[in-house]
Amino acid sequence: MSGFVFSEKPISIERGEDVHLYDDSGTEYLDFGASYACTPAGHCHPEVVDAVKSQAGELLYAQASYGNATRDVLYERLAEFAPGGLDNVWLCNSGTEANEAALKFARSATGREKVVAAKRAFHGRTMGALAATWKAKYKAPYEPVMPGVEFVDYGDEDALADAVDEETAAVILEPVQGEGGVHPAPEGYLQAAQDVTDDAGAALVLDEIQTGVGRTGTHWACQSRDVTPDILTAAKGLASGLPLGATVCADWVADGAASHGSTFSGNPLVAAAATATLDVVENEDLAANAADVGGHLQDELSELPVRDVRGEGLMVGVEVKRGANRLLKGLAIQEGVLALPAGRTVVRLLPPLTATEAHADEVVDALANVLAEVSA
Repeated sequence: MSGFVFSEKPISIERGEDVHLYDDSGTEYLDFGASYACTPAGHCHPEVVDAVKSQAGELLYAQASYGNATRDVLYERLAEFAPGGLDNVWLCNSGTEANEAALKFARSATGREKVVAAKRAFHGRTMGALAATWKAKYKAPYEPVMPGVEFVDYGDEDALADAVDEETAAVILEPVQGEGGVHPAPEGYLQAAQDVTDDAGAALVLDEIQTGVGRTGTHWACQSRDVTPDILTAAKGLASGLPLGATVCADWVADGAASHGSTFSGNPLVAAAATATLDVVENEDLAANAADVGGHLQDELSELPVRDVRGEGLMVGVEVKRGANRLLKGLAIQEGVLALPAGRTVVRLLPPLTATEAHADEVVDALANVLAEVSA
């Protein structure tokens, strides 16, 4: 089989149910990657599936300039689900697009150009979001990307304060850096970012594309820091893996935003999936489960011979002494556990938020087995 862009793994996934995936030979895998946090309610949750089936029989597509009840319900649901004060919702197709819109909205609302981002950050692959992404390997083939981005050390409050000035349109940060190695923001850092952006009249953009929808133990990671950004971006798990992103912003940003649009914004089919997903996350209290199971998982992982275990809720990074990709291959092929890398030395765990302590123990045992084999 030939492919373009994506390098395929030697596993062909055919079916999913809750925390498990099954390949074309019927082999079962415990999914602790959730395709980069895309299935918070588990694979094929019955309520999400029913919502999609029902909507598919009524209307697959209507452009967003026409009113649609399914989309309107999602607008209201997202505004309720978002941190207080953020009730202006723009829908798109991905996290990259959500961040692209956030940067455009911030520039339009402030009349400024400069963007401050963090080293190790990942915000997407389109030219604006890519410019705010740190790793050269993502940018080098496409340069020059959007100018005007300044990078600072993540977690350094003084460096951030020095970088933000009267020319700054936005500061964009992840509450927990995912691609950069699963690094939670240090205590007080996001509050400091809110303070400096408020003082400068700039927009604080929090990229919650990976941390949102209950993953870190609250609906949004910023809520555990008592911080409300001017713009919050979400995607990945928002519609249980169907393509949906959202840019949610304060009134002053929305009032100053210029023309922006997307052909598939608020597609009714995906909107139905998203509303059902948010309902499941809330009604089944999956954020609380993420906090409990994630805490147990980190405690058990810390007993293994690894360099570090860090994260929040069910967003966990395990820094290992040898290459992560070798361990991931062993986990998948020998142990039937799927996980993800976050750089060369970090195994990233992002399971469905329905995972139990028993599932966590299974992953810890599997990782212990693979570590022992690698060290032998």
